[in-house]
Amino acid sequence: MTDLSLTCRRTIKANPKQIYNAWLDPAMMTRFMSPRPDMHVAEARSDAREGGRFFVLMVGDKEYPHEGTYNELTPFSRIVFTWEAPWSAPDTQVELVLTPVADGTEVVLTHVKFMSEESRDNHEKGWNGILGKLDALLS
Repeated sequence: MTDLSLTCRRTIKANPKQIYNAWLDPAMMTRFMSPRPDMHVAEARSDAREGGRFFVLMVGDKEYPHEGTYNELTPFSRIVFTWEAPWSAPDTQVELVLTPVADGTEVVLTHVKFMSEESRDNHEKGWNGILGKLDALLS
């Protein structure tokens, strides 16, 4: 395992409260939490509290289950969670920081610990796709 990480930045034309709430709401998660146009979310669950768990089942050419634990929830500004999948490195973590800006909210997503550069690069494309869908949904 390596200590590879990635950071994605995007300004979304919505306020931090809308983004924060969408990220934790299973009904909203089904609408944006898939990385590619040919994928969808078949199931999403969220126990939105520190120590609570979430589950997202992405479906494309096959099923891609993801789950994790919410480590930190700072209303409308920060979400930190583990990211667990059969192909993920152990102890991966994602941090989402929401900062109000003139055009909406700057979203900075940082994901740490990948098994390889290829895995990191694939996740970077995936997270950018998810942020793009979230932007389209909330704009």
